[in-house]
Amino acid sequence: MHERNQYALLLSGGGARAAYQLGVLKSISTFLPRNRGIPFPIVCGSSAGAINATGLACYASCYHLGIRKLEHVWKNFTTRQVYGSGIRDVYSHLAKSYFQSFQSALNQKHPSSLLNNEPLRKLIRKKLDFKRIDNNVANGYLRAISISASSYSTHDSISYFQGHQTIQPWHRQQRRGIKTALHSEHLMASSAIPLVFPPVKLDGEFLGDGSVHQLSPLSPPIHLGAEKILVIGVEQPERAPRFTDVIHYPGGLEIAGHLLDTIFADTLRSDLERMQRINQTIAQLTPAQRQQSKLKNIDCLMINPSITFNEIAARHFHQMPSGIKSLLRIMGLHNKEDSSLLSYLIFEREYCKELIELGFNDGLTRAEEIRSFLAI
Repeated sequence: MHERNQYALLLSGGGARAAYQLGVLKSISTFLPRNRGIPFPIVCGSSAGAINATGLACYASCYHLGIRKLEHVWKNFTTRQVYGSGIRDVYSHLAKSYFQSFQSALNQKHPSSLLNNEPLRKLIRKKLDFKRIDNNVANGYLRAISISASSYSTHDSISYFQGHQTIQPWHRQQRRGIKTALHSEHLMASSAIPLVFPPVKLDGEFLGDGSVHQLSPLSPPIHLGAEKILVIGVEQPERAPRFTDVIHYPGGLEIAGHLLDTIFADTLRSDLERMQRINQTIAQLTPAQRQQSKLKNIDCLMINPSITFNEIAARHFHQMPSGIKSLLRIMGLHNKEDSSLLSYLIFEREYCKELIELGFNDGLTRAEEIRSFLAI
C-alpha cells in the first residue's frame, strides 16, 4: 500500500447527510477486487464524516468489509441511537439544561445543549474498535487518519491524527495537528453540532463540531502527505435564492438550517478555490523555482449530491420520534420542504437508505472519473 500513500479521502460533516457519503464509497467498492485494502491510505473527516472515516480506518485492510460494517449501521439506524428523541427524553433534558442555567459556573457538572447525544457515545464505543487502527498502520494498509474538532477555548481547528511514526504534528495560524491515540471522545467532539449537542472536554480544552473554525479543510490530508484528495461532501445543488418572500421573516429553524449549510459547505468550497489558484501559480513557475518553492500541486476530485436532501427529509419527517417532532414544531417548523435542519437530524433507517442509494448512483454516474482519479 505504500505506493499509494499520496491518495487521501476527505469526508465533510453533515449529520445524517453523511449516509450519502457511504453510498459513494460503496460505489467505489464495485471497482475493487475482494480483500483489497482501502485505495486511499490517508482518511480525514469532520463531524459525522469523521465517524465514517474512522470506520474505514478500522477496516483499512479490507475495503469491502469496512463498507459492509458501515452500511449495516446506517441501514439500521434510528434517531434514538444518536440522541434522546422521545417526549420524555427531549423535555427532561431541556428542563435539566434550563435549571442548570441558574447554577453558578463552578457548580455546573454537565454542558447545556438542545439534545442529549449520549446514545451516540454508546453506539460509537460498541461499533468501532480503535485498536485496529494501529495494526493497520503497522501493516501498511493505513498511513494516517485525522479527525477534526473545533476548540471553543482557543478558536483553533484541531486535527487529531494517528498514523505512521514519520508524520509530525503541525501548528499554523488557527490550525493545529496533534498526534494521539484516537478514541470515542474525539468523535464525540468532532460531531458536536453547536448548540444542538454538548461540547466535549478533552485534554484541557472544550471542543465542538470539526467544521466550525475549519478555515482550511484540505489542510489535514495535505499535512499527512496527500497529493491527490477525493472529497465527498454533502453540499446540496444550487437552488433558487432563499428568503425571497419579504412579506414573511425567515423562521428560526430556516436560519438554523442556513447556518449549518454555511458551516458544512462554504469553507470547503473556498479552500478548493484557493488550492486551484495555488496550482495555477505553480504551473507558471520554472523547474528551478518549483524546486525552491515549498508549494506542491494538489489534485482534488469533489463529489456532491446530484439532488437536494430537503425534499427527501420532508418525506420522512413522519418517521421521526414524537419528542423531536414536537420540539421542531414548537420551534417554528411549518414548511418541512424548506428546512435544511431536518436533513441533518433525521437518522431513521428509511431516510438513510435513500441517501445511500443516492450516493451509490452518483458514484456510478461518475465511475470513470473516480477510477481515473484514483488509478484503480
